[in-house]
Amino acid sequence: MKESFNVRIPVLGLTGVVVLVLLQAVVGDFPATLRLERAFPANHRIELGELKNRDGLRHRRILQQQSLPDVVDFPVDGTYDPYRVGLYYTKVQLGSPPRDYYVQIDTGSDVLWVSCTPCNGCPTTSGLQIPMEFYDPSSSSTSSVISCSDQRCSQASRSSDSGCNNKQCSYTFQYGDGSGTSGYYVSDYMHLNTIGLDSGTSNSSANVVFGCSTSQTGDLTKSDRAVEGIFGFGQNGLSIVSQLSSQGIAPDSFSHCLVGSGSGGGILVIGQILDPNMVFTPLVQSQPHYNVNLQSISVNGQTLPIDPSTFEISDNQGGTIIDSGTTLAYLAEAAYTPFVDAVTYDVIFSVSSIFPTVSLNFAGGAIMRLRPQDYLLQQNSVNGAEVWCIGFQTISNQGITILGDLVLKDKAIVYDLGGQRIGWSDYDCSSSVNVSSTSRGGRSEVVNAGQFNAGTSLQITRYELTMALILASTLHLVMTVRGFSL
Repeated sequence: MKESFNVRIPVLGLTGVVVLVLLQAVVGDFPATLRLERAFPANHRIELGELKNRDGLRHRRILQQQSLPDVVDFPVDGTYDPYRVGLYYTKVQLGSPPRDYYVQIDTGSDVLWVSCTPCNGCPTTSGLQIPMEFYDPSSSSTSSVISCSDQRCSQASRSSDSGCNNKQCSYTFQYGDGSGTSGYYVSDYMHLNTIGLDSGTSNSSANVVFGCSTSQTGDLTKSDRAVEGIFGFGQNGLSIVSQLSSQGIAPDSFSHCLVGSGSGGGILVIGQILDPNMVFTPLVQSQPHYNVNLQSISVNGQTLPIDPSTFEISDNQGGTIIDSGTTLAYLAEAAYTPFVDAVTYDVIFSVSSIFPTVSLNFAGGAIMRLRPQDYLLQQNSVNGAEVWCIGFQTISNQGITILGDLVLKDKAIVYDLGGQRIGWSDYDCSSSVNVSSTSRGGRSEVVNAGQFNAGTSLQITRYELTMALILASTLHLVMTVRGFSL
């Protein structure tokens, strides 16, 4: 017995007329017979624009069905200026019901942690004029404590000195500025501001593991620049970027663009900022931080007499680290004196017209160009003239180079974890950006992100430095250096 079936498939004819293909196949009989029929009368035309709109809707549905991860946006406040704030911070929402917590943006550590109740040494007020509200696991209906037997506890041990306290997975962090915190790990909902197709914003949530701080020491206890925790953006599996990426919620990359003037602020997204001038250098493998291979330093196009081995990692020591948790920048001792000698002048003119451009030359041919205001720091005025000092410092007997916010500001910085590379480009960080939710080589879902913190004024201005008095001297300040042990 023979069976037959018809399939009607819409196609576009050469004349622009939509026709239907009537596929008539008889099982067991070959070849099959095809008969074409018109869907509309021959004199009925459909505008090309309408067809394109139909295709666009279809393509959008296809993309949505493929569940591409969304870009996650965070508001940014703060500034690199150590005389004002000396750090950049953002707001995260945790728990059910969600509550706001303000945390420092730190690419030099792995874990998100917030102050919890009760907490020993945790500041209750902040000179940043932000509300200080401690996280209380008992007040969140979705909170749960991570036990010592939880596999996530063993994963946490790679990011901190972890242990077991009353069957709770505990931790201890020690930072480079001498401060420290200890507590235990919890799991709860993080509420996210996501950006999907057509730049549409929406709210979503994800269950994540983070630290509940019950004790703080050192600078973390001071209220002048106090925040409610630290948002670690490192590569470890317990970082929020890694957790959201493994759940398919967000990309395995993130970017920031920090405003260097005015009121500060900037952009922080989980996703890759796109810019045609972006250059990339590979990450040094098997390192706990964002290590890159700095090969040489040039001043006004002339390479400084610095042995390339100065920037190499030896016995897991030294190297060059990109760290948003550091306020200024630090050079290995062997590179510091040649650098200062090359840029030192005593003049009463415009900083930008007298001081040279500095180039940091990285593996892969990537160059980071620094303006004078990227390595000088404005101090107090003398007799009405502006005072500028060398903003680069050195750390004795460490052989380490750290590129902090002084250098990173006014640049779009991309941390491509999937591609194991870091990229940057000069950028007006007070403007919006295009962001891709996929790593290189994949299909890009491009959205437009920008300043979502309407309460912050982010107008960037040019430096007016005429008749400035430049003091070529070493600046000794107390600054934020967090995320790793020095």
